[in-house]
Amino acid sequence: MDDKRGLFDSLFPPRHDFYRMLREQADQTVRGVDAFIDWLDRGDLADPTILTEEEQRADDLRHLMEDRLMEAFTTPFDRQDIYQFSRQFDYILNYCLSTAVEMRAFEVSPDPPIHSMAHALGRGVREVAQVIHIMEIDHLRAQGMVRQMRRWEKEIENTYVEAMATAFRTEGPVGILKRREIYHHLKDAGQHLRITIDILHRIAVGLA
Repeated sequence: MDDKRGLFDSLFPPRHDFYRMLREQADQTVRGVDAFIDWLDRGDLADPTILTEEEQRADDLRHLMEDRLMEAFTTPFDRQDIYQFSRQFDYILNYCLSTAVEMRAFEVSPDPPIHSMAHALGRGVREVAQVIHIMEIDHLRAQGMVRQMRRWEKEIENTYVEAMATAFRTEGPVGILKRREIYHHLKDAGQHLRITIDILHRIAVGLA
């Protein structure tokens, strides 16, 4: 498979470095989730200006990736996987921003479940970025790392269930609705992390 790919690439060399673009998007997503966690840690429900800027930079990188995919004759692996990875990874940061915006609007202060889910999301995103950085040169190691990464989505899911159970016991109807909305954004971010990891695993297996 590698010999055939090498021959094909020599006849039709890639015009764009998609590995580099994926690394750039992954690093930007890490910066964005870190900005979200920093915003939560401040706890003042101020305008999440830095997070908004980081999310826009991530969007710009995704749009550039999509433009390059339209132009490219060859890609290092399935172009649909590149597109889906980039799109699903972008959703994670979209949900972080939505969480911050709605926390401000609904006056929901960060609580332990929100912090826990955000930090699990941050660790998962950081591990995805680590895999992206080594995938081109060591896809077998990348494949092994991917297997361990699904634990973060499970941690977010478990925290969500426990937090909602606590809310039902201790909050009134309005409080439950507010917290459910916020918690569910973070749960959705975790689900998109899982989908991203599934795509990354498929890519790593295909490179093996």
